[in-house]
Amino acid sequence: MMPSRFGKPSGAMIQLQGVCKDYSGVAALHPTDLSVSAGQTTVLIGPSGCGKSTLLHLMAGLVDPTAGTVYFDGQALSPRTIRPLRRRMGYVIQGGGLFPHLTARRNVTLMARYLRWERRQIEARLDAMLALVGLDAGLLDRHPGRLSGGQQQRVSLMRALFLDPDVLLLDEPLGALDPMIRYELQEELRGIFRKLHKTVIMVTHDMAEAAFFGDTIVLLKAGRTIQHGTLKSLVRQPADPFVTAFFRAQRTVALPKGA
Repeated sequence: MMPSRFGKPSGAMIQLQGVCKDYSGVAALHPTDLSVSAGQTTVLIGPSGCGKSTLLHLMAGLVDPTAGTVYFDGQALSPRTIRPLRRRMGYVIQGGGLFPHLTARRNVTLMARYLRWERRQIEARLDAMLALVGLDAGLLDRHPGRLSGGQQQRVSLMRALFLDPDVLLLDEPLGALDPMIRYELQEELRGIFRKLHKTVIMVTHDMAEAAFFGDTIVLLKAGRTIQHGTLKSLVRQPADPFVTAFFRAQRTVALPKGA
């Protein structure tokens, strides 16, 4: 269901109405209307500096829009609502964003301890998260500096999912990993998303990754949404010559004949 022009939206987990963001008078995101369906994976993609991370930060309530309104499950993000709503969001950034002075265990359980969860509740949730991401429990007492890149990302995902959020936001979570680890984690992440049926919003600059994860792809250029829809619709019915040009610029590796 589309939102009313004059009322709060319904039928979407996250909705943007006329949302824009300026920094020192320069537009990082032009006025944008966008609907993110619940239980699906939406991928934000485009060239560097196109506004995809700004869009994600606005959805997460990390920055305030210059104009317009961001709705989360029908509630407008505002100073009054942001704290309880943010607890319904999990957030993962490139490199994991783990606190280097805390062990993996204390990174993962940080918010649960802040909210004064009982110890047995924390331990039960920790066991469930370890099983979900396939991490060895023996690594929990290591600091991030003693974990591999792939292990750090698993710990970061555990932390993001620990409070069982409704929405998972990922800002190029696999961008810093080597190709083999990245491939492995792509497979694991997609399996986790399907198992949990979470609303997932992911930023990437890689079209192959967007195609792998995305139920819906949102392509941006210079702070504007050029087209959003399924991969099939973007390929077969491009809304702008830039859509086709962006696809063509995404090179893939082909094996030589006879290899």
